[in-house]
Amino acid sequence: MKLPEDPFIRELLPEFVDTWIQDIGAQFNALIEAKNWDDLYRFGHTLKGSCFQFGLDNIAAQGIELMGYAKEHDLDNAFKMGDILRNSFVEIKTELENNPDFK
Repeated sequence: MKLPEDPFIRELLPEFVDTWIQDIGAQFNALIEAKNWDDLYRFGHTLKGSCFQFGLDNIAAQGIELMGYAKEHDLDNAFKMGDILRNSFVEIKTELENNPDFK
């Protein structure tokens, strides 16, 4: 992972990651279970935009992928994105915890 150069963004990054881990746990499965395609699309859109701002381009691309699944009403692939997204954020969290710049 390439750390953002902006010191303000770097300061906010750990909290940003924790918040997304919580949001995925609290919101994602409910949206899938309800087949709430509009809100699932917005979830992916918000994920995309906010991750690009924090330099997490890989996760932003996953948000774009989720948007596509929501638009297509592709339940199987949308459901799989929950674990993919969660694992991506947990990986970033682990990297931050092991990075001396964030201790």
